[in-house]
Amino acid sequence: MPPLAHSLLRPLRWSERALDAVIAPVVVTAMAALIGVITLQVVSRVFFTAVGWTEEVARFLLVWITFLAATLAFRRGRHIAVSFVVDALPGLPRRLARIAALLVALGFLLALIAIGWEYMQVQSFQKSASLRLSMTWVYAVMPLAAAIMAWYALVDVIGLAVGEEREPEEEAP
Repeated sequence: MPPLAHSLLRPLRWSERALDAVIAPVVVTAMAALIGVITLQVVSRVFFTAVGWTEEVARFLLVWITFLAATLAFRRGRHIAVSFVVDALPGLPRRLARIAALLVALGFLLALIAIGWEYMQVQSFQKSASLRLSMTWVYAVMPLAAAIMAWYALVDVIGLAVGEEREPEEEAP
């Protein structure tokens, strides 16, 4: 990869790592909270009177965890993919096929941002049953996660366009 392209990609890749550094602890913390809330729910049902808000909080946490963890998987190339045909292609055709796939994903993600934003607005008048929380906050994760994944896809398209070959990242030990 030419030095100019490398210097242009460096801040883009840094932004990806920075987003990951924020999202990963949020997902871990939300998972811990989910475990705590479900434990409270089970213990309160068995030994005391059921705590009403735990089911709602668990459901909302699961939605947020799912979408935010999907962004982490997307960045690492860990989503389900049938890539044996693309992997069998030589250099330039492989890059072009990956760019095409990323552009299709980017189109889907941009549509998801718009649809998610609209759905969030439509549901903004609704309040959750137990917590009386505006459902806007529950549905906000859809356009947020789609925007993050769209950014990751755009950075990958730029990287491939300038000749960077990136394989899916290995998980940290």
